[in-house]
Amino acid sequence: MKVMKLIKQGAEAKIYLASFEELYFPFNEEKVIIKHRIPKRYRIKEIDEKLRKERTVREARILHRAKEFGVNAPYVYEVDLKDMKIVMEYIEGERLKEYLEAVSMEERLKLCREIGKQMGKLHEAGIVHGDLTTSNMILRGGKIYFIDFGLAEFDSSLEAQGVDLHLLRRAMESTHYKWFEKGFEEVLKGYEEIRGPEKRKEVEAKLDEIESRGRYRERSWVKG
Repeated sequence: MKVMKLIKQGAEAKIYLASFEELYFPFNEEKVIIKHRIPKRYRIKEIDEKLRKERTVREARILHRAKEFGVNAPYVYEVDLKDMKIVMEYIEGERLKEYLEAVSMEERLKLCREIGKQMGKLHEAGIVHGDLTTSNMILRGGKIYFIDFGLAEFDSSLEAQGVDLHLLRRAMESTHYKWFEKGFEEVLKGYEEIRGPEKRKEVEAKLDEIESRGRYRERSWVKG
């Protein structure tokens, strides 16, 4: 391998940008992402290896299943369980966080509905993303792609899906506070297009319950 460019480092993994040429094939300059789950020295070696292996396999399986259900997400090219690396497609485009703030309200709402459709497909696959923000969405060729599935889980429970929507709503309120209410309503409409009105009603009721619990805890903390 020649040169890999470190583009992000989190608590669990390092993210590198490379190319097929550097990894496998001469003269193929297509870019790829390499996600390397790094060892944790504070953990017992055997436990650390087991955890990293499980999380690497899980993320690869989640990405594969998401693609099967029509979610726009990166393709997985290789899973290296010796070094705990996933080689996946590099989604090159505009990050939605900035793009949404630079376009008309009409375009924003259209994109928010598409977010809802993608989320509906993800939940139909029995997957929750766990960290859905517009920073983890890329616009490429008019399509919205979800990235960074490090916290994703196989979980089809109503609670998990409600939490997933709650996290997105909270992220939108923080980042796009001027118009997030209209935007999130479009997210729910797009979600309904995929999962139907009954499922939207169930998940939205769970979302309201989760947010009510949060408000109750905040009031209790203030009183204490």
